[in-house]
This record gives sequence, C-alpha cells and structure tokens, in this order.
Amino acid sequence: MEEMNELTAEEQAKLLRHELEAVYGSSSYKIGRAVTWLPRHAKKALAYLAHNGPAISAKYLYTYAKYHKIANKEYAYWACLQKKDYPEALKKWFQEKNYTHQPLDLEHPKTFSEKTQWMKLYGGLAEKQNLVDKYKVRDWVREKIGEDYLIPLLGVWDKFDDIDFDQLPDKFMLKTNHGAGWNYPVADKSKFDKADAKKKFDLWMKLNFTYYRGGLELQYEHIQPKIIAEQFIENDGGDLYDYKLCCFDGEPKVIIYIMNRYVDADERIICFDTDWNVLPFNLFTPLEQPDDIPRPKNLEKMVEVARTLSQGIPFVRVDLYALNDGTIKFGEMTFTTYSGIAPWHPESANEYMGSLIHLPGVDDAPAEGNA
Repeated sequence: MEEMNELTAEEQAKLLRHELEAVYGSSSYKIGRAVTWLPRHAKKALAYLAHNGPAISAKYLYTYAKYHKIANKEYAYWACLQKKDYPEALKKWFQEKNYTHQPLDLEHPKTFSEKTQWMKLYGGLAEKQNLVDKYKVRDWVREKIGEDYLIPLLGVWDKFDDIDFDQLPDKFMLKTNHGAGWNYPVADKSKFDKADAKKKFDLWMKLNFTYYRGGLELQYEHIQPKIIAEQFIENDGGDLYDYKLCCFDGEPKVIIYIMNRYVDADERIICFDTDWNVLPFNLFTPLEQPDDIPRPKNLEKMVEVARTLSQGIPFVRVDLYALNDGTIKFGEMTFTTYSGIAPWHPESANEYMGSLIHLPGVDDAPAEGNA
C-alpha cells in the first residue's frame, strides 16, 4: 500500500488497469463468466428455440456472432425475425423508442407515428425498394421529371477500394444507396481523411440498414449496397437549403424546412404550408416564429415536382434542394419519416399529421357502434 501511495495518480491508474486486464484475461475469470452466463441465458435461449425452431435459431447464432461487435445487440434479432412476429415486435419496439412511450394501436391508428407503423406492416413498402435506393431511383426520377433535377453522378462502386479519388473533383459527396444518413461530404479533397472514410464505408457496406436501425423499415431490406459519388452542391455561404415536402395521396401539404445543416451554426427546423405560412407546430425542436426566412422563389415549382413524384402514394416525403441559381435538385424519397418516432411539438401535431394520411380499409371502416 505504501508503494502505491508513492506513485502518481496516473501511475496508479496504469497499474490498476494492468492488473484488471490480467484478471479479465485469465482462464478462471472466463470460466466463471461462462458458468454464470449459462443459467442467465439458457431459459431465454430455450424459449427462442421452441418458438423459432432449430434452423432460425442457428441463423440467429451465426448472425449474432458475425455482427454483434460491428452493429448492435439487436441486429441479429431483426435479421432473424419471422414475418408472423412482425406486429408484436413492432409494438414492443415502438413503445420503447417512440418519444411518448405510448402503446401502438395498429387496429385504429390515428397519429402520424401510429400510421407510419401501420404502413410498415401493411402499406406494401417493400415494393417501394427502387424508390428508396439512392442509385436506382435516379432512373425513375429521370423518367418522371427529367434529368435536370438530378444531382450529377460522378461514379458508382461496389466497394470503397474501387474508388479512384484522383478522378474525382475537389468537392464531392459520397454516400451509400441502401440506407439513411450514411453520407460523407468532401468539401475539400486536400483535407479528405481517406482512412476515416474507408472505415465508415467498409462498415456501412457490411450492414443491412433494416436490421441495423430496427423498426421494420422493410423498403431498405433487399437493396444491393453500392457507393455513389455525386457533385457537391451548396448555396452561398456553404449551406444547403433542404425542403422536405410531405405529400398525402399525391398532394404536398407540409414542408419541413431545414437550414444550417452544413455550416457552423445551430440547425433550424421549421414547418411551413405550401403557401409559405409558418405552421403552428414543429418537428424535433420547439416551435419558433421566424421572421428571417424569405419565401423561396421557386416554391411553386418545388410543390409541382413533389406532386408529380408522389402520385398514387398514401404518404411519402419528397426531399428537394433549392439552389441560388434557381435550380431544384432531387434528394430522396422517404416513406417512413424518422421511422415514425420523432417528437412533434406540440403533441397535437402528431394527430393532425396523422389525419392527413388516408389508410385504405382503416380510415374507410365505420366507427365502432355505427356499423
């Protein structure tokens, strides 16, 4: 003990860390962990085996062993989930993840959050795969509204090591095609951290976005992963004005406007109607009354574009970018906005947004007692 007191705090910490590593690495510790692990998990494992059978149980063990260190502990669960278990699994996930922690009513969904979950199960979203594939959707957009609305494509690859960065311009955007948020903007190639980018893309390309995020966003499940590079687009000052047009049965009604995403300032989210009136609610952040956001000069054109792209769809969010030169660029199509668990302020907005979504066979059904 006297010897420890003579050491500095840093030296004591180093010594203790070394001793702990020795303990954790010892055979006796590993045996003890195994002995205590078995009774804690055996009951759960047997229940899983009884419910799912040996084939799926073996698949779970393989998937867990392969992905638990690079993804998350729930990855194997979602990857091996049987279709018959989707409703109960989604109910459990929703109550845990939704900001209100209210139980999910799939029989009588009312709110935007609830109807988003209903659409995951019964809205045929798996058939929309090509519309959320950031590479394949380009052909569909080109056919619907024309090439001019697409951000110029610089290249597409199956793996990061195939990219010849010498052939790319000084600025570009790298992204995967099979998920959301897996983007890597490069505003200055001379400062590009290739090792960091490789680490991220090598991981993203191994993962299935549906299983990684959970919550049954099945439209992403079977997309063949690719890496794409697009032209770097920006407005004066380096920001990019992001307009997310929420469309209901082919009619844009709510615009979620995001600014300051790419500059050194607090990100702002404000909801407008299609006449550019501020709506009395907001997403993620409390309501604000901005007086410094002018009406976009090409607002009517953006609404027209979103209307064309959303025809025949009960709900879809069409993301567009408006540039200083007056051009409009397509971003993406999103069917499950923030997986339906983002907080609305005030909460009544969640029910209002839900009222705009018409679910066939649900909203048409007579109210109980009136049949």
